[in-house]
Amino acid sequence: MTPSRWISLLTALVVAAPLSALSAAAPHLKKQGIATQLIVDDKPLLMLGGELGNSTASDLKHLSTHWSTLKTIGLNTVIAPVEWDQIEPREGVYDFSPVEGLIQQAEANGMKVVLLWFGAWKNSMSSYAPPYIKHGWQTYSKAQDDKGVARDILTPYDPDTLKADQRVFAALMGQIKAFDKNHTIVMVQVENEIGMLPVVRDYSPQAQAAFEGQVPAALMAYLQKNKAGLHSYVRDTWAIKGFRMTGTWSEVFGHSVEAQEIFQAWGFTVFANELTKAGKAAYDIPMYVNVALNRPDQKPGQYPSAGPLPHLFDIWKAGGPDIDLIGLDAYFPNYVHWADQFKRPDNPVFVPEANQSGKPDAGGNAFYTFGELEGMGFGPFAIELLPNPATDPLTDAYRVLRQISPLILAHQGKGTMRGFKAPLSYEGVPDTTPRTIELGGYTITINMVDSRTPKETQDVQAHGGLIIQTGKDEFLVAGRGVILRFADASKSGDQVGIEQIVEGEFVDGTWVGGRWLNGDQSGQGRYLRLPPEKFGIQKLKVYRYR
Repeated sequence: MTPSRWISLLTALVVAAPLSALSAAAPHLKKQGIATQLIVDDKPLLMLGGELGNSTASDLKHLSTHWSTLKTIGLNTVIAPVEWDQIEPREGVYDFSPVEGLIQQAEANGMKVVLLWFGAWKNSMSSYAPPYIKHGWQTYSKAQDDKGVARDILTPYDPDTLKADQRVFAALMGQIKAFDKNHTIVMVQVENEIGMLPVVRDYSPQAQAAFEGQVPAALMAYLQKNKAGLHSYVRDTWAIKGFRMTGTWSEVFGHSVEAQEIFQAWGFTVFANELTKAGKAAYDIPMYVNVALNRPDQKPGQYPSAGPLPHLFDIWKAGGPDIDLIGLDAYFPNYVHWADQFKRPDNPVFVPEANQSGKPDAGGNAFYTFGELEGMGFGPFAIELLPNPATDPLTDAYRVLRQISPLILAHQGKGTMRGFKAPLSYEGVPDTTPRTIELGGYTITINMVDSRTPKETQDVQAHGGLIIQTGKDEFLVAGRGVILRFADASKSGDQVGIEQIVEGEFVDGTWVGGRWLNGDQSGQGRYLRLPPEKFGIQKLKVYRYR
């Protein structure tokens, strides 16, 4: 073939191939200021998500019936499980059709996918392991309780189990890399809600041998380096033995329940990190673990012990350097209390599971996640079962968030955006104390209850929003059920007035203004009010005077 013919053929291939497949890097994380963003096809993605029920994606025909609902809600990302026993029905025999079909259906419906790997553990148990693992307990050892009774939980201390999980997970990731040319899958969750039940730790022979061995040097180096900032749970347990730097687990941490949970957390962490490394070696995209939270006054073993909970973040960060983040599964009403703990310099916020779909707080929680915590994504569980998707508050919240996503992404990490929501107690009682924040040289007081509407008609759980400084003395505010008042933060003596408030919406990325709210709707220029009935957007200009 002549050189000119080669050039013509190459040109034809380039023209025919999708541009994204030729130029875009694989999904990855990137810092913007103090925030971390998910980059997909060379652009940041704000995941307006929802997680499917455990079995929905296991049958592609059944899955196909739910896309219209997901589109009605306004998702751009679906969070979907793929299970070990379905991918590897027999040892060494792979069936990738479930994940390939998921990719095809999601792409056809214009959505991205966060894939959940239900491998060795799902909600602590090992119910998704394939038959050869379940029956092969003499090779793939079970965890044991403190009485030596085997539990239906694979022990993280068995190298055979790790090798088997690594092998199939790497094969799956390699297949995704080869098949998913348009980057439909953007992140992968490694296992699901890892934790030990019904006791604090594993007492199997392999676990006992590890417990009687030396504490790994990598953990001790991390604890020493980060000693001043360790969580009190870890630091106080270590302090009891005088901050020893070497020794067995009991010599360094003791025999307390706390010490045993720290030991078990390290075992789970190392397993999850080694599995992550195997997956990334086949296809390097963002991978994370998620966590089931503990209820008040529960002890390890009553809740899934040793999972990546806030009081054990130090252990998981020390042993899991290849794990990109720890995701929050938030089913309790006190969302703000828990979500705040997941925002750390070493942990971008992602909420793959939130309160069951249909709960009134989901929309407000989403606004708080994106505005205050600068999160990458939010996803209520069992999203396909939302009873009235067209009228649900979450759909209304996603309608607005979809419009302002470009602004949110542009302002993440730059100190020009804040979010707000009334914190709830564990029992669901809202704290309606006004919140005060500073932004753009102004002190902003935010009332979480709408004073112009009878309290009995309001659902404060559903209230929430965010504010973005878009210019000097200019802001965009979005949300529901809050009132904002502005004052001078410098205490210079200046008074602050409202120049203009305009409600509106973004249509195809362009702002379309509606009513001017300078009269009764703003208390004659004294405040900005987002009514409690629905989510909305308002643009605001303020001015100073004396």
